[in-house]
Amino acid sequence: MAIKNRIIPCLSYDDAHAAMDFLCLAFGFEKLHAYETEDGKVAHAQLNYEGNGIMLGSTNTGSEFSTKHIVQPKEVDGKETQAPYVIIDSDKIDAHYKNAKKHGAKIIMELEEQPYGGKNYTAVDPEGHIWNFGSYDPSEEAS
Repeated sequence: MAIKNRIIPCLSYDDAHAAMDFLCLAFGFEKLHAYETEDGKVAHAQLNYEGNGIMLGSTNTGSEFSTKHIVQPKEVDGKETQAPYVIIDSDKIDAHYKNAKKHGAKIIMELEEQPYGGKNYTAVDPEGHIWNFGSYDPSEEAS
C-alpha cells in the first residue's frame, strides 16, 4: 500500500516573514500564499517543496491555539517536540545540504549515509526549529 502524504507540518515563528524568506532561500521552499493580519503579522502561510506543503504563521496573532498551546524553541532551551522530515531526491541531497549551509542553516547532524538507506542531515533555522532532510523515502518501502 502506497503512502499518500496527508500530514502537513504547521510551525509558528516570531518573524514569519523572515522565516519564509529563509526557508525558501536555504531549504528550497516556494511561497504559495501568505495572509496577513491587520497589523502585518502572518495569520497563515503555505509553502511548497516539490508538491509537499508546510503551513506557518506568526506567534502572538491573538489566536488562542498559538498562545495557549505552542511555545518557541527559545522558550524551552532550544528543544523541539517535533521536527519535519523533508524527502530530497538522492541526486539533489548533496547540493541541498551545501545550499542550506551556504545560507546560514545551523547543521546539527552532518550529511551522512544511513544504514537503512539514503543520506540525511539535520539543520536548525534562525528561530531554532529543527529540520530533517534526507533521500530515504519510507513510502517506497510501503509500496
